[in-house]
Amino acid sequence: MILDKIISAFTLIAVLILVLPNFFRTNTNKKIFLKNLSIWGIIVIFLMIILNLIF
Repeated sequence: MILDKIISAFTLIAVLILVLPNFFRTNTNKKIFLKNLSIWGIIVIFLMIILNLIF
């Protein structure tokens, strides 16, 4: 159980390291940045709700 959480946390950090630099580089405009950040927030919240309902 603990190993599953460690692996999940590691993969999340790895994905963030790969995605975030390009995300910040392409979102130089504040309006576009906030729009994209809100879209990602909605996606993450939706996935967390679905995962909590499944498990």
